[in-house]
Amino acid sequence: LYSNRSAYEYIMSSDTIHFPREMVAQCNLNQYLEPNLVVDTTKTNAAREDVLSSVSPASGIVQSGQRIIDRGEIVSAEQFRILQSFENETVRRSDPKEGFWIVLVGQLIFVSCIFAAVVAYLRLFRRDYLHSPHSVWLLVSLITIFPLITFIMVDQKFLNIYLVPYAMIPIFVRIFLDSRTAFVSLVASSLLSGFALHSSYEFVLIQFVAGSTAIGALRELTERSQLLRVALFVTLTSELVLLGYEFSQGIDLEHLDASLYIYITINGVCLLFAYPLLYLIEKMFGFTSGVTLIELSNTNNTVLRRMSKVAQGTFIHSLQVANLSAEVADKIGAKPQLARTGAMYHDIGKLFNPAFFTENQSGVNPHDELTEEQSAHIIISHVNEGLRLADKYHLPKVIKDFIRTHHGRSLTRYFYVQWKNKHPEEEPEQGIFQYPGPNPSPREQAILMMCDAVEATSRSLKDFSEESITALVNKIVDGQVSEGYFKECPITFRDIADAKRVLVENLKTIYHTRIAYPEINSTAQKTASATRRPSFFGRR
Repeated sequence: LYSNRSAYEYIMSSDTIHFPREMVAQCNLNQYLEPNLVVDTTKTNAAREDVLSSVSPASGIVQSGQRIIDRGEIVSAEQFRILQSFENETVRRSDPKEGFWIVLVGQLIFVSCIFAAVVAYLRLFRRDYLHSPHSVWLLVSLITIFPLITFIMVDQKFLNIYLVPYAMIPIFVRIFLDSRTAFVSLVASSLLSGFALHSSYEFVLIQFVAGSTAIGALRELTERSQLLRVALFVTLTSELVLLGYEFSQGIDLEHLDASLYIYITINGVCLLFAYPLLYLIEKMFGFTSGVTLIELSNTNNTVLRRMSKVAQGTFIHSLQVANLSAEVADKIGAKPQLARTGAMYHDIGKLFNPAFFTENQSGVNPHDELTEEQSAHIIISHVNEGLRLADKYHLPKVIKDFIRTHHGRSLTRYFYVQWKNKHPEEEPEQGIFQYPGPNPSPREQAILMMCDAVEATSRSLKDFSEESITALVNKIVDGQVSEGYFKECPITFRDIADAKRVLVENLKTIYHTRIAYPEINSTAQKTASATRRPSFFGRR
């Protein structure tokens, strides 16, 4: 079969032609060549369609959950073809032109559900955080930043996601807020990270276990060595979980991915940078870490050193209250260092008029020359004076709150009772004998209120037996509860009962009776003088 062109070329190149080729070329044979066979386009297209329809567009099938290739296995030609097909399909599905809005809406719903769960937890168990903007911003920032970093690393194929120190999230939340909130933030960030990785069960599992380990290993950060211990525990736990997961997938020792264990080790080293980051978070969100509280509790600080010189009685009282508060806080699971430091500064306002407070008096009471109203005003003013002094020395807000709430909305009962006895038919003007408040909000402030009142009143006891100390503690603490001073505080009756037991035990230790040492009588003294050996430098 020839086409017009191939037939012409055949004629011109054929040896059977009996005329000169130049003459044949001049004859313009193209005009005389006509095909005697014509292609039936309709039948050809129909036949082609029949053949194509019989060919499957896919070669083979991969079931959901079917393992395509194991880690460390050499890739065969068939496996390479499957992986390449998988990549092409992934790219097709991720094409922004196909279902962009559906994917976006799905992502927004997923993220919204996670944050709705976090808000529900806060509304049920930690409503006070919702009224604290810096607490909310800290949670939102930590929960979103780490998954966002993970998503960018995956999208840009930059480094390895196991380098992201997710355990920092519960560490920071545990230090600045509490353990339960740290666990909730860990769950939320782990779910978001799994969403960024398209449900990577292995990664989410490891980060969840690592964060839980960090929460359990770190209660209150007071020493740098604690972070080193936490980083070690987190690293070992993460590697153990990864090893167990790989074994459960049928991977033997020879095919373990050693690089993942190296990345997890580097991740543990990154956790050590949480210590310098604490200072940055404190300044950005207005928190106070345990390390800062320890620095503030140093008695060489300007305010405390001044108190030890100007108001020694108040200083000793503050130290006693600080020790009691720390013991109670430790017993009920509050923050001992916060309670201790807040107690050390709660009475710094007494520096302005130290002689008007009983613990600083030495026989002379200046209140004898004043009316009850004037005395109450001086006593109550030590709260506002303390706040002004705290502003002067740039004390953190959490310490100012202890100064503001350590008397709550209670009365200066001594002067109130004196005034009432003189004016039995009258009622005083509102606020004259009452502290401005507010009442305690965190448990640590409630602890200070109990310890402050108990320690101050215990000095007036004449009998320091266990019965009298117990009666005193019960009277004061039960009175505070009945007055409603702890209504705004998340403290339980069990906490209060434990606090009373700790106060009784510690006051018994403070005021324990000492044995009377016997004196040598005159006869024994003469005998002792006669038998006393001469001095080494004396005469012989």
